[in-house]
Amino acid sequence: MLEFKNVTKRFGQITALTDVSFQIEDGEFVLIIGPSGAGKTSILRLVMHEFAPTEGEIYLDDIAIHNLKRGQVPMLRQQVGAVFQDFKLLPTHTIFENISLALAVKGVPQSEWNDRVTHVADLVGIGDRLDLFPSQLSGGELQRASIARALVINPKIIFADEPTGNLDWETADGIMKLLTKINEEGKTVIVTTHNRDIIKEHKGRVLEVKNGQLVKDSTKKHHEKTA
Repeated sequence: MLEFKNVTKRFGQITALTDVSFQIEDGEFVLIIGPSGAGKTSILRLVMHEFAPTEGEIYLDDIAIHNLKRGQVPMLRQQVGAVFQDFKLLPTHTIFENISLALAVKGVPQSEWNDRVTHVADLVGIGDRLDLFPSQLSGGELQRASIARALVINPKIIFADEPTGNLDWETADGIMKLLTKINEEGKTVIVTTHNRDIIKEHKGRVLEVKNGQLVKDSTKKHHEKTA
């Protein structure tokens, strides 16, 4: 379970999040929606412990993320697979090498890399692209490679930050169907988006963020807050 308890994050005079609280249970598929600058990406960066909250507490099961020391952060990041709008693939490495880098960081024996990379690549539909470089793939294929890299370490959560932001509708729809498939196989999946078409198509739980505040949780009677 991922839990935010009264989390506020300030950067100097700028407040990114204000008193945000929610729980996401294991196996849920959750959309975090809101306009650009609403605070969606700050939630991901807090979960990844890129920075600590100014106030409040964050838990992933028994890990108190808000209290982690620097040396404990790699342990956390083995539990959360992050997927980004701009893919963050290394252009000078093949797709196989990009995916296997996550295994190297985790310390998985190299003898296991081929089987694990091949498995996740087949799962996301790029099994025939492993020897190519990022410049040789389409946007949808690049995002599938990014998802494979997140999956290969077998994390508890896949957290995708605007994963369809640079994609046309048909490709974006395919990525959302892939994330749904991953969720149906047991992974907790969290997706941030401001794409209204995706929001309209998604039938699961929605958390809405505006001006750094959680104003709606579709599973609760949650009255919109005013600034």
